Amino acid sequence: MTRRREKAQQPVGTRRAAREFAFRVLFEAERGALPLETVFTRAEGAMREGDDTFPQLNEEALAFARQLVEGLRDHRPDVDATLRRTIRGWDFEQMAQTDLNVLRLATFEMLYTPEPHPPVIESAVRIARKFGGEDSGRFVNGVLGGLSRGLNTAPRAAGEAEGGAGE
Repeated sequence: MTRRREKAQQPVGTRRAAREFAFRVLFEAERGALPLETVFTRAEGAMREGDDTFPQLNEEALAFARQLVEGLRDHRPDVDATLRRTIRGWDFEQMAQTDLNVLRLATFEMLYTPEPHPPVIESAVRIARKFGGEDSGRFVNGVLGGLSRGLNTAPRAAGEAEGGAGE
């Protein structure tokens, strides 16, 4: 086995990889109309068996991916309402499912975690470019940049209260 292949199979602990894992879980759940928990468990099992469909994550990164998936599940109505206010002139039905799922995950993270916005946006743009259409990266960047500016100028009472409670 080559060094490159060995390195690719080692679990990683980056938040970017965890975000990609969470995105893939969300995308599969949406596409198959399956519960997020079911898809997450299946994806975790596939990852542990070496399936390269999902990024190999260490335990810390896997826990972060789970936090994103469960958090989005719990706060989806608020996340969707925030996106509807931020994205003017677009219905969710018009948007590519890839773009919408990337936006949902990043919006959850921006609203409900203490993570700084720039790395969240950067990861979302990378995922959108990797899995979306030609303009997905620019679209996601524009939406999340506008959301970040709005959040930085408005009080974040709900997000700060949630994010500061042991997350």
